[in-house]
Amino acid sequence: MFEAMVDGLLIVLQLKTFLYLMLGAGIGFLVGVLPGVGGAAGLALMIPFIYHMTPNEAFPFLLGVHSVVQLTGDITSILFGVPGEPTSVAIILDGHPLAKRGEAGRALGAAFASGLVGIGAGVLFLLLIIPIVRPLVLSFGSPEMFMVVVLGLTCVSSLSGHGARGLLSGLMCATLGFAFSLVGQDPQQGILRYTFGSLYLFNGISLVPLVVGFFAIPEIIDLAMRGTSIAGDTPSTKFKGVFEGIRDTFRNLWLVIRCGIISIFVGLMPGLGGSVAQWMSYAHATQTAKTTEERAGFGKGDIRGVLGAGASTGREAANLVPTVAFGVPGSVGMAVLLGAFMLMGILPGPDMLTKHLPLTYSLVWTIVMANIAVTLISLLLIKYLAKLTNLRGSLIIPFVLLLVFIGSYAAHNHIGDLIVTLVVGGLGYLMIRFGLPRPPFILGFILGRQAETYFFISTTRYDMDWLMRPMVILILIFSVAVALYPLWQQRRLAKKKGG
Repeated sequence: MFEAMVDGLLIVLQLKTFLYLMLGAGIGFLVGVLPGVGGAAGLALMIPFIYHMTPNEAFPFLLGVHSVVQLTGDITSILFGVPGEPTSVAIILDGHPLAKRGEAGRALGAAFASGLVGIGAGVLFLLLIIPIVRPLVLSFGSPEMFMVVVLGLTCVSSLSGHGARGLLSGLMCATLGFAFSLVGQDPQQGILRYTFGSLYLFNGISLVPLVVGFFAIPEIIDLAMRGTSIAGDTPSTKFKGVFEGIRDTFRNLWLVIRCGIISIFVGLMPGLGGSVAQWMSYAHATQTAKTTEERAGFGKGDIRGVLGAGASTGREAANLVPTVAFGVPGSVGMAVLLGAFMLMGILPGPDMLTKHLPLTYSLVWTIVMANIAVTLISLLLIKYLAKLTNLRGSLIIPFVLLLVFIGSYAAHNHIGDLIVTLVVGGLGYLMIRFGLPRPPFILGFILGRQAETYFFISTTRYDMDWLMRPMVILILIFSVAVALYPLWQQRRLAKKKGG
C-alpha cells in the first residue's frame, strides 16, 4: 500500500502532469467564483480537451478543475452571501455575518485554512482505509442508504436554534423544504405532483436557483435597506484578520479534523452529495457549543461554523472511491468523471483498489495538490478580496444581482429559474423576518428526493423486513442519539446553573 502511495505521488509530480493539474486548478478557481456554473458543468466543458492526453495527464487536469470549486465558491459565499456552489451554502451562515462585521479577512482565512487541514486529515484517513473500505461500501443497500438520509435529517435538531421551540420550528421548515422537493414527476410511478400545469416544473425545482435565491436575495434586500457597505462602518482591509482566521483553525484543530473525517464518511456513500457532507460537518460544529449563549451565536458569526463547513472539502476525495471501485458515481461531478474513464479506455471496478491502486492514489494526490495550490493563491488575494466589503452598497448590489441571475439562469437556461430565484428569495427574507431557521429548509429539500427514492426501493424489495437489518438498527440508534443530544446538552447546562 505504501508503495502504491509513493507511485501515485510520482505520477502526479511528473512535469507535464503537474502542469496540467495547475492549469485545471486555475480553471476551477474561475468556475468556483461564478455562482451556479458548478464543478460538474466545468468538468463537462473540459472533456473535449482530453482526447489527445494520456490517462496520467487527463485525470489530474479534470480533477484539478473539479476539486477546488467549493474552496473558491466560499469566496462569494462569505463576501456577498451568494453561494458559488450548492456545496458552499452552509458556510454563508457564519461567514457572511463575519464579513458584515468587517471580519471578511478572518472568515476567508479560516475557510481556506480549515479546508486545507480538513482535506489533509480526510485524505490521510482515506489513504489508510482504501484497502478495507470495499466491504463497507458494498454492505450498504437502499435500506442503509435511507437510514443515512434519516441521519442527515437529524441534523435539523442542531441547525434550529436552541430549545424545544427551536426544534419545532426547524422541523416545520424542514418539512416545507421536503414538500418543495416533491414538486415534479414522481420518479417511481411517473405521476405529476404540484406542477400546476407548468412544463418547467415537470422535472422539479432545480437546486442551484433555489439555494442562490434563498440565501442571496435576502442579503441583497438587507444591504439595500441599510444603505451602507457590506461591512457597514467597520473597516475590513486589515490583512492581519487573515492570520487570525488561520490561528482560529489551529485553535480548533481537533474540530476541523473531526469535520474532515465526517465528510469523508458521507462522501463514501454514493449519491448523498457534497451538500449533505457540508451540512453534517456544520451541524457537528454547532454541537461544540457548551452554553445556550454560545449555541445562539451560531448563524450570527461564530468562527467555528466557518471552520466546520470549510473542513468538509475532504468528501471530494471520498467520492472517488465508489466511482473508481464500483463504477457508482458519488456525485454529479463524479458521474462526468466516470464518462472520462470510459473515454480513456479504463474500466472502473475492484481492480482500481488492487491492480491499479497507484492510479487511484494519484487521483487522491491530485485533489490534495490542487487544493494546496488554490489555497496559496487565494491567501495572496484575500487582502484585495476583503476590500470589496467596504464598497458602497449602491456599487456592489448591481454586481451581486448580476452574479445571482447569471448563476440561476445557467442552471437550465430557462426563465423559470429566475422566477424560482425571486420567489424563494422572498420566502427566505420572510423567514428571516419571522425568526425561522433557513438551514433546515435547505436540508429538507436536498434530502427529500433521496429519502423518497431509497424508502420506495427498500419497501418494494424487502417489504418492512428491512427495518430488522443490523446496520439499519445501528444507524437508527445513532440518529436518535444525534437528534436528542442538543436537548440533553441544554438540560444538563440548565441543571448546572440551577445547582
